[in-house]
Amino acid sequence: MVNQDNDNDPRLVAFENKVAADQRIEPKDWIPDAFRKTVLRQMSQHAHSEVIGMQPEGNWITRAPTLRRKLILLAKIQDEGGHGLYLYSAAETLGTSREEMVKALHEGKAKYASIFNYPALTWADMGAIGWLVDGAAIVNQVSLQRTSYGPYARAMVRICKEESFHQRQGYESIMALAQGSKEQKEMAQDALDRWWWPSLMMFGPHDSDSAHSGRSMHWKLKRESNDVLRQRFVDQTVPQAKFLGLEIPDPDLRWNEGSGRHDFGEIDWDEFQRVIHGDGPCNRQRLSHHVQAHEDGRWVRDAMRAYESKRQARQVA
Repeated sequence: MVNQDNDNDPRLVAFENKVAADQRIEPKDWIPDAFRKTVLRQMSQHAHSEVIGMQPEGNWITRAPTLRRKLILLAKIQDEGGHGLYLYSAAETLGTSREEMVKALHEGKAKYASIFNYPALTWADMGAIGWLVDGAAIVNQVSLQRTSYGPYARAMVRICKEESFHQRQGYESIMALAQGSKEQKEMAQDALDRWWWPSLMMFGPHDSDSAHSGRSMHWKLKRESNDVLRQRFVDQTVPQAKFLGLEIPDPDLRWNEGSGRHDFGEIDWDEFQRVIHGDGPCNRQRLSHHVQAHEDGRWVRDAMRAYESKRQARQVA
């Protein structure tokens, strides 16, 4: 069994039958502890990723080349903050507060997507992040609209619509550079070179090496495996790069007529593990910035709690 709950518990049998029948699990339903922990880990990690992901782009707001580009970037960053709020709210339905989730992040007990521990060095990175990072996210998140936990699935509907905008925005930005001057095209190629492999890492380890994939697939929290999703991303992105006149930085990449898909090189899993465990280029910077921003906003949270306490006191009186 994939859980440690009592296999003879009729509540567990009813739960497993409901999942098998493709029915949504809701907060009011009885939920086994293992399921609760798994979906909470997945949702909180997703929420943390959305919020931490605002940092590399936020640094480029004041350096956007045109007012139009600045407005687009501001809208995108605002969307990402909203995604974090949706997901924290969905996770709170499992009985864990947002404060607890943020504390776990700050203490290193919770993770976020490793992709956001890489630096955004040039303006072209804003396009590459939208095209590749958000493109990879879309591939993963579309199926999450059918995930078995109701609040998570409903949050993903709006998130996917907005992420689709982000991907198109990123691709259009990279296209403008790729069709521009020699220096602009070189900038676009450089961004692709640096973001390609981290984008493939976003899907996680091979299915055979994943500690969580089997359990998430059994409970239909995930609908498709890491390797299937990664392959789909490669197959849809390679033609886009060719259209732009850019080269995927993988000497092993080639079309396989027999399988009808692209073969590609092996990911540097040692690098993946280093970044996941805190030794990426920007791990410390990203987390320390989040901690500082959280502390800077403490007075706002304290004021809101004080106001709410006074309001409740007046109602009682």
